[in-house]
Amino acid sequence: MRRIAITVAASTMTLSLAGCGMLNATGSGASASPSKGNDLTVGLLLPETTNTRYDKFDYPIIKSQVAELTNKQGKVEYANAGADASRQGQQLQTMIDDKVDVILLDAVDAHAIAPEVKKAKDAGIPVIAYDRLAEGPIDAYVSFDNELVGEVQGRSLLEALGSHADTSEKIVMINGSPTDPNAKQFKQGALSELTGKVTIAASYDTTDWKPVNAEANMTKAIGQIGKNNIAAVYSANDDMAGGVIKALEAAGVTQLPPITGQDASLEGVQRVLAGEQYMSVYKSYPDEAQAAAQMAVAKVQGKDIQFDALTQDKVDSPTDKNIAAKLIQPIALTKSNIKSTVVADGIYTVDDICTVKFKAECAAIGLK
Repeated sequence: MRRIAITVAASTMTLSLAGCGMLNATGSGASASPSKGNDLTVGLLLPETTNTRYDKFDYPIIKSQVAELTNKQGKVEYANAGADASRQGQQLQTMIDDKVDVILLDAVDAHAIAPEVKKAKDAGIPVIAYDRLAEGPIDAYVSFDNELVGEVQGRSLLEALGSHADTSEKIVMINGSPTDPNAKQFKQGALSELTGKVTIAASYDTTDWKPVNAEANMTKAIGQIGKNNIAAVYSANDDMAGGVIKALEAAGVTQLPPITGQDASLEGVQRVLAGEQYMSVYKSYPDEAQAAAQMAVAKVQGKDIQFDALTQDKVDSPTDKNIAAKLIQPIALTKSNIKSTVVADGIYTVDDICTVKFKAECAAIGLK
């Protein structure tokens, strides 16, 4: 299902509710008693550690936001699956056994986790899908507009190719993990922009999003197409873009083609700065994590008005339709807006980005 962007009015409504003290309101009026007080436990299940965002941003932001929303009485029980779907199933079962009040789930394998989601539902524990749309009877979903992410990446490649963009140009697609539903949406979005305008000469789904697997896939593509016949590379995220670049350089490519990315990792931002990677996609993890914490607390405490204001979109999964959702807009990150995105939002400092190796590139764009 094509994602529908959240309107400015919806975002404004959410802020207005919080600002006017409506955080204590429920569906039957502000005087109604919540179903749970501030002494609550949010279970947080994150998928892997290869991407540093989960431990660096998502978990600490959610933990801080839950504390703020519950007068420091609420807590977060956190587990990371390390890209192991079976382990995540066990972690979810542990949280059911521990009787947490609500679960935020970023699934390793969106399909395989469905039975455990059903067990949580049967135990009366709401499950909110976080970042990736898990299957099973989830109560809500918060993520980015994933098809739009792919569209932004695809358009960026076409912009990089400029007047040379035609079907004679051969593109390699290094897609994300086949077990991640987001990866499918990224690919669909990118294909909606690229199909008919360039030739997709090779396309690979990359197991577990691992850079080493992306490098291996890119090496295959180079052998199949020829190192001098690749006009651009669609890489679904920054970590894999690093693997793509290793493969190209190992093949003797000195003039790198345009390469996309996603996540605005520090290394990805620095590669964009240095001109090794054409672009990344910046997704405001603080916005996503804060919204997830707000949704979790509102759901447990029976604050229906706030919850509804936060979830004004609808999405479909393979098992459920019309799931309440909040979809956050992504931003194409290039040299021109590093300062106004990741620096302005406090994701990285200028010192983080502008190490000795990148001093000249930072000076060239006035990043200081």
